[in-house]
This record gives sequence, C-alpha cells and structure tokens, in this order.
Amino acid sequence: MDYHVAVRVFDPERDCPGVEAVETICDVGTGKVSLFTDLLGDPTSRIRHTPASLMLVAEGFNGIDADEKGEEENEKEKEIVGLIRGCIKTVTCGAKTFRKGKPPSPIYTKIAYTLGLRVSPGFRRRGIALKLVIAMEKWSKSMGADYAYMATSNGNEPSLRLFTDRCGYTQFRTPDILVHPVFAHRLRSGSYSSKTNIVELSPSDAEILYRLRFSTTEFFPCDIDSVLHNPLSLGTFLAFNASYVWPGTASAFLIDPPESWAVVSVWNSKDVFRLQIRGCSRVKRGLAKTTRVFDKAFPWLRIPSIPNLFRPFGFYFLYGMGGEGPDTHKMVTALCSHAHNMAMDGGCGVVVTEVASSEPLRDGIPHWKRLSLSGDVWCLKRLCDGDGEVGDWTKSISGPSIFVDPRDL
Repeated sequence: MDYHVAVRVFDPERDCPGVEAVETICDVGTGKVSLFTDLLGDPTSRIRHTPASLMLVAEGFNGIDADEKGEEENEKEKEIVGLIRGCIKTVTCGAKTFRKGKPPSPIYTKIAYTLGLRVSPGFRRRGIALKLVIAMEKWSKSMGADYAYMATSNGNEPSLRLFTDRCGYTQFRTPDILVHPVFAHRLRSGSYSSKTNIVELSPSDAEILYRLRFSTTEFFPCDIDSVLHNPLSLGTFLAFNASYVWPGTASAFLIDPPESWAVVSVWNSKDVFRLQIRGCSRVKRGLAKTTRVFDKAFPWLRIPSIPNLFRPFGFYFLYGMGGEGPDTHKMVTALCSHAHNMAMDGGCGVVVTEVASSEPLRDGIPHWKRLSLSGDVWCLKRLCDGDGEVGDWTKSISGPSIFVDPRDL
C-alpha cells in the first residue's frame, strides 16, 4: 500500500495536536545532549510577530480511494508527519555612501527566514523535508522575497546537507550563541558599576538610536519600530559614564554623546516557548543540583550555580547590542548583569544572545562556554535573478557585526 504525503497550510482548528506530537518527538541538538522545544500551545508563536508569515504541515495518508473508504474514515487516518515555519521581512544587506563626509545609508532587501523544520523520526529519508522547503520557497518568491536564509548548528549534518547540497543554499555566516545561567543571587555590575549609569529608553528613543547608529549593520530589520514596540520587548537600556548628564532624549544624546556608551534590548522568549536539556547523565545532573543547593544556602559567597535546565525553562534574549568608546566592553558587562537580574525576577533559566564571531564587543559579554554554541551556521540562498544595489549578497564579505532579530528565534 502506497503512503502519500501532501504539503498544505497549517489549520489551527485541526492541526494543533498533530503538530504538538511532532514537536514532542523531535529534539534539537547533536551528540548526547539535545534541546526540546515547547511552544506553549501556540504553534505559530515563533512567526506571528513578523509582517508576513506562514506555517506548512506535511500530512501523510495511505493511498486509498475515497470510494473504498468513507471520507470521514480517511480523514481520521491522516497524520501530521512534518512541519516548517517561515516569515518575510526587509533587512539591511549592505551600505552606500552618497558623498564624502556623510554617513553611509543602508541598502535593504526582502528576505525570507525559514525555521522550525521538523519531520517525525519514523518518516525521515522520504523527501518530506525537501518538499516542505520547496513549498516554503515557492511562497517566499510569491511574496517578493529576494533571498531566503535559515540557521542550524554546525554539527547538524543532515540539515546542512539538505539545504546546501539539495536546495542550493550557501553557508553564509557563523555567529556564536552565548548563554549565561541565571543564578539564585543578583549580580553586581562589577568594579566598574560605580562609574556607570544605566537608563531605560522609550521605544521611540530606542528606535532613533538604532536607526542613526546601527541601521547599516547586516540583517538590521527595516521595521525595528515593530520589534521595539512589541509586548515581548522588555526594554532598551543605555549605559554611559556616570559623570555624563543624561539629556533626556536619544536625539540630544547622539548630538553630544559621552566618551563611552553601550546599548542592549531585552526580549521575553519565556512567554513564547521553553527549552529543556535532555540526555545528560545522572552524575552531571547531581553536580548541577549541588551548585544550586550551595548557592541557595550561602548566597553571600556568590557561588556560580547551574539552574535546573533539565526541566522546561524560559530565557531572555539580548539583541541590538552595540556601543562606542574605550570602555564599551565594561559597559556591555554592566548591561548583561542588569539583564541577568531582570531574568532572575522573571523566573528564567538562562540569558542568551547571538553575535558575529568577530563581534568587537564579544569579550564584554559574560557567558559559559559549556552552555554556549560556537559556530551557529546561517545559510543563504538567492531567490531572484536581479543584482540589486548590493549585487549578489551570498558572495559578500562578512562585516564585524550582525543584527540578530529576536523574532527569528
């Protein structure tokens, strides 16, 4: 009996149980440790915050004519065996300078981001993932996207082979995912804290700052205002020398900025989905628990502890990190400590950020190497034939920084 698979648009009225079942059995990760993703009951939660989005499912069924079985019975035998999500937005892909002395202007392109590709283990190696990617690309082209990109770990060989060998994607950028555990005690900003002030910017002021200072950063979203005004964005925080008097607005700040300053925004991923580490030995679990017990019993010792990451946990994501001046690294560290304390109050397990491997401020970002991922692989594919203002973006040289949109998580 032939088994057929059809790709169609996700139907929230009938597909949620099937999608949840696929998500549950599809761990993400390589080696002995994997991450399980729990979308908190909303399969579209990871894409609905973008201007245009789509979710497709692969539905499997036996090749029996409707005449042989009733339509209702055939529907019952259908099952969700795969899924994929995608969204489209406009981002910076380069910069141009009109005349000497003027700041460069961003060059934008329309891009599709593919994420959440899942196929049930029992149905892999049947071409289902390829069907899902092709269907998503077809929709992306119909929406006017010039490029498509996806992200995977450098150890996920099946995913890399699918996208690079069979779908024509190019390995484009390799940013690092930096993870810091949330301790049971609050963090101080370090010895430099007495020399630093931190203020929270309004979304409008944050937009002004980002557009005037970071709009030429690769992958900067044209709709940064939508990101900053999103309910999941918990605020944008600016650190600067304590001797500097805050003028009250971002515009006035940029006219006469202090010698050193740094900025970061915080995104509440905890209310979208949760993660869980699977595959660790009992010994490692026991050692992690021991650190928590000592940290709770002797908080004044400020013992670095490992939160319980072996049950579902949420996290805050730091995005839009940047700054200027000789002390920027120290101010980034102060901002990360501030975000850690926010995450502690919010009941999170970790704080996460993603930066280019060559990011100048990377050394100022506290993280645990064992929890972090070096070499997240972003693959890019050109969907249109035109050259555009930047030429073929897939062949461009990587800059020092990238802007990681929190909606892409």
